[in-house]
Amino acid sequence: MPSRSSDIREIVDQFVTRLSSLIEEDTVSRARDAVLSAFGGHAPAGVSFRSGRGNGLVVRAVGRPGRPPGRKRRKGPIQLCPVPGCTNRAAPVFGMVCAKHKDVPKAKIKKYRAARRTRKQKAKAAA
Repeated sequence: MPSRSSDIREIVDQFVTRLSSLIEEDTVSRARDAVLSAFGGHAPAGVSFRSGRGNGLVVRAVGRPGRPPGRKRRKGPIQLCPVPGCTNRAAPVFGMVCAKHKDVPKAKIKKYRAARRTRKQKAKAAA
């Protein structure tokens, strides 16, 4: 009878070893995908490469979620300076106003934006 329990114990040990290696492989794969997607780089989908640690793990890179792989990102529309009569581009560096109006107080800029919003709403309602 002792040989039977040792056989079962050996089988369970092999199972646990295989299961833990599969879990580790999946964890490494998910971590690598998360890091690559966070930094904007990614390997082509379906490409396999070794982890370099000498343990023989093969990690399959998965493409970035979201847009299809062949399409480029579409930029948003150009934002203009909110100061009335100004046709220059707004820049995040200057708080979304142009370089010429970067010293205008924020309270005035808020009023300009609110006035522009109300004009847009009135024009939309009239149309």
